[in-house]
Amino acid sequence: MTSQDVVLSERGIAAGAALPGPGGPALFACRSAAAGTMSMRQTYLDIAAAAAAARSASCTWVEAMRSSSPTRSSRSATDVDEFTAWVRKHPSALSKFEQIAGASKGKKIVMFLDYDGTLSPIVADPDAAYMSDAMRAAVREVAKTFPTAIVSGRCRDKVRNFVGLPELYYAGSHGMDIKGPSSNPESVLCQPASEFLPMIDEVYKALLEKTESTPGAKVENNKFCLSVHFRCVDEKRWNALGEQVKAVIKEYPKLKLTQGRKVLEIRPSIKWDKGKALEFLLESLGFANCSDVLPVYIGDDRTDEDAFKVLRKTGQGLGILVSKCPKETNASYSLQDPTEVMEFLLRLVEWKRKPSSSSTTTMIRRTRV
Repeated sequence: MTSQDVVLSERGIAAGAALPGPGGPALFACRSAAAGTMSMRQTYLDIAAAAAAARSASCTWVEAMRSSSPTRSSRSATDVDEFTAWVRKHPSALSKFEQIAGASKGKKIVMFLDYDGTLSPIVADPDAAYMSDAMRAAVREVAKTFPTAIVSGRCRDKVRNFVGLPELYYAGSHGMDIKGPSSNPESVLCQPASEFLPMIDEVYKALLEKTESTPGAKVENNKFCLSVHFRCVDEKRWNALGEQVKAVIKEYPKLKLTQGRKVLEIRPSIKWDKGKALEFLLESLGFANCSDVLPVYIGDDRTDEDAFKVLRKTGQGLGILVSKCPKETNASYSLQDPTEVMEFLLRLVEWKRKPSSSSTTTMIRRTRV
């Protein structure tokens, strides 16, 4: 989903340094009794205001981290009503499958899939985010039926190893590292941020050192971008971790800091994202400006919003957000979790392979695990 640039208040940092110590008013010099009292009062008010700004900046930062990673606790009646209203606006791609099938008639579907939270469940250890064999089989069938690409914030080689299907297109590092099927020697290759590699490696080492004092923090090198995972960090330490990350990034103005689901992302400040990757792949596949193509993009995170925006802007294609919680999104439809994603993919393949794609669709019966 759309990454929000995180801006920590510089005023807040200054205010933190200006907080009064135990000595309080004794630290302020007075030129005269009356003037000194007025001066002390004003200075104290200034410091109090600065301290409040610092606390506000801290709360804003933590709230942003919390809102990007909603909890999965049981829903209250209000939450249920809110979710019901949200689903009316972004209906389930399963319940509206006939509508999607109708929009797909006579068009060439091109499938774009995020990885974490879409094909695999979100897990505490990002190195253990394995997709199930059943999901891999489903994606294999999708790739046999439609041109298919995995678009992930992960390093391209890592996500390719997770998926294990060489016949797909892979766009790693939020679309900054694109490679086509390995069977094609002339496969597409796009790396618009190559010049940033030395800088990314340098920042990676600095972040490892800076965050080592925060239990549970994990820094991941995704080649053209970096991820600082805080899923296993005590929430009381989130603000301190954010400050640690910002302290490193402020030395590199050509990099930007954004947020995802319990992860902070550091990326080159170039005009390239998952939306650009989608456009690049469509053009590479020969589908640029084609009216008979229907891109379908399924993703769960803020960075996927860049792709959803492209589809909405062109009015061509379907964005499907994977979420159990109401979120602001440019996607047209929703699915709740990877299990529903797999169900939708299998149903789409079944529909496409029927002698008449306009006939009434039926569910592929399977045992949920």
